[in-house]
Amino acid sequence: MNLNIAVIAGDGIGPEIVAQARKVLDRVAEKYGHTIRYTDILMGGSSIDVYGVPLTDETIDIARKSDAVLMGSIGGDPKTSPWYKLDPTLRPEAGLLKIRKALGLYANLRPAYLFKELADSCPLAAREGGRKFDLIIVRELTGGLYFGERWTKEIDGVRTAQDTLKYDENEIRRVVKTAFEIAAKRRGKVTSVDKANVLDTSRLWRKIVEEVSADYPDIEVSSMYVDNAAMQLVLNPEQFDVVVTENMFGDILSDEAAEITGSIGMLSSASLNETSFGLYEPAHGSAPDIAGQNIANPIATILSAAMMLRYTFGLGEEADAIENAVRKTLSDGCRTIDIMPRGKDADLTGLSLQKCDEMGDRVCERI
Repeated sequence: MNLNIAVIAGDGIGPEIVAQARKVLDRVAEKYGHTIRYTDILMGGSSIDVYGVPLTDETIDIARKSDAVLMGSIGGDPKTSPWYKLDPTLRPEAGLLKIRKALGLYANLRPAYLFKELADSCPLAAREGGRKFDLIIVRELTGGLYFGERWTKEIDGVRTAQDTLKYDENEIRRVVKTAFEIAAKRRGKVTSVDKANVLDTSRLWRKIVEEVSADYPDIEVSSMYVDNAAMQLVLNPEQFDVVVTENMFGDILSDEAAEITGSIGMLSSASLNETSFGLYEPAHGSAPDIAGQNIANPIATILSAAMMLRYTFGLGEEADAIENAVRKTLSDGCRTIDIMPRGKDADLTGLSLQKCDEMGDRVCERI
């Protein structure tokens, strides 16, 4: 198969971790007889430096003509980077919002599962028999507060800002259907998260979930307020299979879910439109404080590449090969600094500290 992939290395640690994902993809292509064509494009701070804007229309066209986009991370340090002295519409993150909207990437999938090899890194209190959670958050990505009407102005001498939260039934229905389809291939359970005791958008959301659920009689469905969902993710993440929610709630909950795995450096993500096209990126940020030091964890980006093979190209065997190689790498004791046990009593027996590029090599060796 010929794979046409647009690549956004991005900012901060982005180029380092994307290089390792490409290395792994090249190894898969070599083993399974595929051909990969990469097209490098700019977005975020790197695009600002070259073009003066975080995302150009030409870049969107190149991305749209590709089969998928593999991305690293976007942004810098808001305290020191000159990018954050620009108008908010010209800052790095504005490019991310623009490409999501332009490419119709309405569904963000964020798996959160705990590798048994990293159980000691999980910040949650241990349970008898250990923690064994495996969930996926389906976040609506092109509506809600992030894309609603907004303004900041002075009213009667008082600085005032407003952001508008808006959803229509079609926006809700398509992402909810995506969640139910995913649940049908997993453990058959959907938890819809909202704030229906306060928000009209959430009350509409809950009604649409009820309507969609009628088409999936074998799926167990429930609704949960977002504040309770945030608490339950810490108390008992094992109860969740597929969680579906709106844009801002999903942004917050998916980062929380990432952290309970022990390191956000382990979590992949996919942003999909209504075709097989997707943008694949790690759940973490650009980590400018460690950029260029070759110590970043590339596993989230490598696993995002596996998601790309599975969801866009339908190459399940190849995706499994990457995921199994990651598990074997961890079981063999390879660790980047973020997943290395810490503290004076930490047991480092059988563990070896790896640099970013070394971790990519270790995964390739096991494919």
